Amino acid sequence: MKIVPLREAKATLSGCVEAAQQDRVLITKHGRPAALVIGVEGENLEDLFTVANPRFWKLIESRRQSRKTIPLSEVRRRLRLPAKAKVHKRPVRASRAARSKLKPTKAQR
Repeated sequence: MKIVPLREAKATLSGCVEAAQQDRVLITKHGRPAALVIGVEGENLEDLFTVANPRFWKLIESRRQSRKTIPLSEVRRRLRLPAKAKVHKRPVRASRAARSKLKPTKAQR
């Protein structure tokens, strides 16, 4: 974490923002922490607003506390999505020993 006095941060704000993309920058005022600059370049604006919203986290916590769940089949029905397609299992591969028995030897060729 880089620590920068407020006076220096004012003079080099662009540099502080650039440095914050790599690591947090703590701005101090009279030697005491005053602000923390965290780089968010490339992040989705909507995600940033959601993460910082206390109401969002209260909603998440209340949902986690709730015991009521909805089966995936019900979610698919409500959203009018097709039922999940069956996954075809890949054939089981023969072991190395079994494969060596299937290969013709030099004498058999």
